[in-house]
Parts: sequence; C-alpha cells; structure tokens
Amino acid sequence: MGGLALALTVQGYMHHLAGVGHPAAPIAGPATSVPKDVLQGGPVLDARGGAVRTVSPSDRTLALTFDDGPDPVWTPRILDVLRKHDVQATFFVVGSAAIEHPDLLRRIAAEGHEIGVHTLTHADLGSVPEWRQQLEIQADQQAIAAITGRTATLLRPPFSSANATVSDGTWEAVRAAADQGYLTVLSTKDSKDWQRPGADAIGRNIAPSGPGGQVLLMHDGGGDRSQTVAALDSSLAQFAAQGFRVTSVGDSVGISSMREASAEDRISGTALWWGIRLSDIVITLISWGLVAAGAVTFIRAVLVVGVAARHNRAGRRLRASARGRRRTDVVVRREVTEPVTVIVPAYNESAGIEAAVRSIAASTHPVEIIVVDDGSTDGTADLVDAMALPGVTVIRKENGGKPSALNAGIAAASHRILVMVDGDTVFEPDTVRALIQPFAEPEVGAISGNTKVANRGGILGAWQHIEYVVGFNLDRRLFDVAECMPTVPGAIGAFRRDALLAVGGVSDDTLAEDTDLTMALCRDGWRVVYQDDARAWTEAPASLGALWKQRYRWCYGTLQAMWKHRGAVFQRGAAGKLGRRGLGYLLILQVLLPLFAPVVDVFALYGLIFLDPARIAVLWLVFLGVQLLMAAYAFRLDNEPFRPLWTLPLQQFVYRQVMYLVVIQSVVTALAGVHLRWHRMERYGSLKVPPSESTPGRAMV
Repeated sequence: MGGLALALTVQGYMHHLAGVGHPAAPIAGPATSVPKDVLQGGPVLDARGGAVRTVSPSDRTLALTFDDGPDPVWTPRILDVLRKHDVQATFFVVGSAAIEHPDLLRRIAAEGHEIGVHTLTHADLGSVPEWRQQLEIQADQQAIAAITGRTATLLRPPFSSANATVSDGTWEAVRAAADQGYLTVLSTKDSKDWQRPGADAIGRNIAPSGPGGQVLLMHDGGGDRSQTVAALDSSLAQFAAQGFRVTSVGDSVGISSMREASAEDRISGTALWWGIRLSDIVITLISWGLVAAGAVTFIRAVLVVGVAARHNRAGRRLRASARGRRRTDVVVRREVTEPVTVIVPAYNESAGIEAAVRSIAASTHPVEIIVVDDGSTDGTADLVDAMALPGVTVIRKENGGKPSALNAGIAAASHRILVMVDGDTVFEPDTVRALIQPFAEPEVGAISGNTKVANRGGILGAWQHIEYVVGFNLDRRLFDVAECMPTVPGAIGAFRRDALLAVGGVSDDTLAEDTDLTMALCRDGWRVVYQDDARAWTEAPASLGALWKQRYRWCYGTLQAMWKHRGAVFQRGAAGKLGRRGLGYLLILQVLLPLFAPVVDVFALYGLIFLDPARIAVLWLVFLGVQLLMAAYAFRLDNEPFRPLWTLPLQQFVYRQVMYLVVIQSVVTALAGVHLRWHRMERYGSLKVPPSESTPGRAMV
C-alpha cells in the first residue's frame, strides 16, 4: 500500500498538477526586489555568483525557442520545418512530457538542437514553495540526462515572458536556480500561439521590429499547434529573405549550454525515469483492475438479485403446497414429520445456553435435544440439568474442540435427521419444522437456515444485520439455485445422519468446520439447499475487537477449507459445481475483491486530491445506490424493516475497511503457514426465548 500510495502520488504530481496546456498570460506581481538591470536588460539572465548580468542576441540574430514539449504530434512537425530551413532552435522541455516521449527528446538532441529546462510539470516557479522549485528543476534536469546523456544550463520559468513581467517571486526562483548554475532565458517576442490567433497573427507577433537581436517564444506542446507549424514555415522563409540569422539561444549569445552528463546524473536520471515509468504501468494496471472490479460488483448485484427473485418464487410455491393449496403453478411436496435430534455443542456458554435450549424445546416439531458440554468451566452443563426439561440430554466430555463435541452428539443421536445449533442461538417455535422440509427430496443432504442478528440495536449491530441479510442470505439463495452451497452455518443447519457418517463426521482440519463439512457433503454428491423461512437468532460481536476475532477465524477457516477441497474444481457432478461455481465465487468475491479493496480506497483519495472530486463523488454515489437497491430488495425478501439501511453509507467508512483488513490478515497468515488458534467469541446473554408467535424481522433480545 505504501508503494501504491507512492505511485499514485507520483502520477498525481506528474499529470494532474501540471500546467501544460494552460499557459495563460502571466499576472504581473510586485517587483520591488527585482533589479532594474533585470527589468530593463536583455532576455538572457546570469545571476550566478551574486552579480547580475543580462545579455541579448547580437544584431540581426533571432534566437528561436519552443516551450512545453515534446509533443508526439507537433514536435515532429516543427522539427521537420526546422530541418527544411536548416535552422537550429532551443527546446525548453517539460520533464513529464520528455519522460512520456523520450524518442522525441533524443531526436531533438540528435538533430543538433539545444535543450533547456522548463520544469518537471510546468509549475509556476514564482508561486510554489522552495522545495518544489528545487524538485521541479532538478527532476527535469534528471529526465534530460537520463534520456539524452547530457545536461542543460538554460532554464525558462513557465508562464514567463518579457523582462518587464518578472515579479519578486519569479526573481527569487531565478536567483535560486542561478545558485545551481542555471542561466534564465526570457523572451522579447511572444508569438502568443497558445491563443491560436491564426498563423498570420503568430507571424506578425514574432516579426522583428528592427535590426536588434531577439528571443522568439513559440510552443511545440500544450495543445493544437497547427497554426504554429504554419506560421513557423512562412516566418523562417521571411527571416532568411530579410537577412536575419535564426539559431539557438546559446549560439546567439556565444555560449555552449549543454555538457555531457556525469555518471551520478545518469544514474539519478535513469532511476527517476524508471520510477515514473513503473508508476505509469502500475496505475494502468490498477485502472483496468478497477474497471474489472466494478464490472464484477455490478454483475454480482444483478445476478444475486435475479437469482434471489427466482429462489423466492420457488419457495412461495413450496410453502403454498405445504399449506394445502391446489393451483396449477404449485409443486406438491410431502411434509417431513419425523422427529429430529438437535445437537448443541457448548463450551462456557452459561450466558446464553438456557435461552437456546428453552427455545429449541418449545419447537412445534418433535425434537430430541443433546447438549454436548465440551469441558466447560462456567457451569454450562449444570444450568441445562437444572432446567430439567423433558427430551434434553447432557453429555459431558473433556475439552476437545467444537468438531469433537459435534461428533459426540452425532454418535448419541437417536434420529436420522440432525440439526446443529450454536449455544448462542435461539430458535423460533416453527424453525425446526420449516428447516427440515427440503429433506422430502432424497438428494438433499444438508440445509442452511436463515441466521438473524439479535443484538442489532447499535450501529455495529446494524451493520452486521445488513451484512447477514444482504451478504450472507442473498448469496445463499444464489448458491442454492446454482447447487454449490459452500457453507451451512453453525448457527442453524440440518443434516442427514447417514450423509454425515459417510463423510467421516465433522472434521477438525480447519477452523471453519461448518464450511469444511458442507464442502465435503457437496463433494460426496449431496445437494445442499437454503431455507429462508427457518430463522435462528444469534448474538453478533458487540465490539470491533470481538468482530475482528470472529471474522479472522471465519476467513482463515474458509481459506483452509477452500484449499482442502481445491480438487473439486476438477471433479464432475455436484463436486464440480462446488469447485467451479462455489469456490470460484468465494475466490473472486470474498478473497480477491477484498484484497483489492484498499486499492480502491487509496485510488478514491487520489481522485479527490488530483482528479475531479465531483466525478469521484458521483461514482461513489452510483456504487452506493446499487448497494442500497440490492439491500432494499434483500430486506424486502426477509420481511425486514428498512430503517437500519440508513447506516449503509457509514458502513463504507469503517465496517468495510475492517472486513477487507481481516481478509488481508487471513491471507497473509495462511501464506506464512502460521497456525491460527481457535478464538471463542465473548457472550453477552442478550438472547431470550421467542414468543410462540414470533414476527419476522423482530430480534429476540
């Protein structure tokens, strides 16, 4: 990110602080400190050594100069005209343009023309701080040295003109440049070709008014210079006919202004040249990456909304069938009524275990509840025993981790259908019955329920609530339709016992045992589906620190599971769908895009500083609008009130950064081969048993 920020800073400085193309007439400032000899003297200023000397070209000599190039269109044409008339000129080059078009600068030097410094970005030296004056002049000099192997001693400050226009600020810059060995070149005849007044007018502007020597100012860059080319051709012919000698500045005053660059100059210039070129390449790649990321984000939004609508229609038809309606568009599916074993793994869950068990025991569907106490030290098992609820069994075992606890529950289960639920989660009375209905289809091996955030009162809770409804549940609808469900969440999931035993139970190979198990079932040929009306209410982290730990474990475990099941990409059938669709989706949307997200943020800051802030704001609003529309649709599908969506814009400035930083840390940890330990989330005890007739969208807090 530091390298990216540096590249963007270089780009912004080089291309968006430059004044080329806007050579407006200089604004006359105070000149109280400018010597009279400068204001009334010749156009070539020598302030080296403290003394001030000025000089003009000899009589009937015209020093021809060009500013603001090299330009890929107009500089070659001007060079052709000069060669046609056998004339040498001085080109005051802008460093950024020279770096972008080095071959043109080499041609200028090869054809015997003189090269002068015109700053790196066409900065007004009279109005910028001293550090930037030095940077602008030195970097331009380094660019010239790197490209031509020579250094220049002539300098023309951008926006300068005749001696009488030199201000105090410009004079200070001239004196500072003189201390570095530069001669400053002004002009006596300004073509004003940047105003594009017509070739004839340009020719009149540079026509000598007498036999005295002149310095002519023209431009080979900064805009359309077709009139300059035309005026130059006709003027050179007239000058020759009138007996004027047209030459470079150095030749006109009898000096040699260029010398061979030292090894130090060449090395520093080459480093500058390569640094800027590499920044150009980096920014080009990032620009294409931003386009690709934007396209993927938009396609994902359209895809998930479209598929969610299809999934919702199918769910409504099935629910209508379950209620006994008979219509031609209703698919009749038998109701699953067999009893279910609910397994609750628990480790130090005293804060919420009572609410969790009571909510399950209140189910409208017959259930057997097995609470597996995994070596708790806070009396979790004693609390469950004290409730003395019928059909509830407590298994006490030494601490062995969540997979071990789940496997113990599977081994003790009495029924063919198992529901797994975390100890910080409560069910609605009809959750179990709704959850298991897809088992009427024999190919279904596991079912994901609809997890809801209960403690959604604060802004962090609202952000997580939005993520659960929009991110998780919309994606699960997509995975269901695409038959590539990668995760049945630990908070609520139903499984066929035979399917679990066939894949060896719950593995402890990863920290995301739920994702690992789901992928194993898909690879074994089972269909995994999503049941949106089977709701479970869970406690979400109440602090950024707790959120970080939870998501770090989730993300790291998901990466482990993706790597473990990478072979599914090359398989056929259900496994191939998981590999090519599910893992591909996770890789792009949940790994690569979050890794690229910091680049988007840094680029946005770059745009606000160096580009058009209004355009950047519009793009951000478009992106936010797409998110809001998608979120509103997801909330509508889940019968949720829209009120929390007011926090969505704020989510872009804190929550989003936390999420992508978690992904970055997880990827770095995985690549480094560091083994991450299990992080247990803090419990708050905010859950309560829901009423018998719960209303969708209301938290059980």
